[in-house]
Amino acid sequence: MKQTTDQLRFETGGRGLYDVTSALSRWLAEQDIREGLFTAHIKHTSASLVIQENADPDVCYDLDNFLSRLVPENDPHFRHVAEGPDDMPAHIRAALTQSQISLPVIDGRFALGTWQGIYIFEHRRRAHSRTLALHVIGE
Repeated sequence: MKQTTDQLRFETGGRGLYDVTSALSRWLAEQDIREGLFTAHIKHTSASLVIQENADPDVCYDLDNFLSRLVPENDPHFRHVAEGPDDMPAHIRAALTQSQISLPVIDGRFALGTWQGIYIFEHRRRAHSRTLALHVIGE
């Protein structure tokens, strides 16, 4: 059994979904593991990781738009506002989604469905540098 860990940094351009499937697939290919389990964790509290449709960009737009309506900025009940009106909503949006994903590795590739991709979901309005901690174990 072999396992390896790493960290990769990704730049976001502000709120929205950023497809990182290709970059993570390249990293996985370098690990020479054919069968196993891959885990990625985002090391931030105002962004998240999601597996989402990668064929129609309207899906990502609608998902972001829905969460914006669900958790709007400038809510007078929020006390954590020192970093701007988008900060507390970003934390809530991250809590409603996920900070970690796990995927089976089959034949050296992620066992994703035909229309699935791995995304960083940036919940802040301005650009950020986001770090993913990666782990894969297998043979």
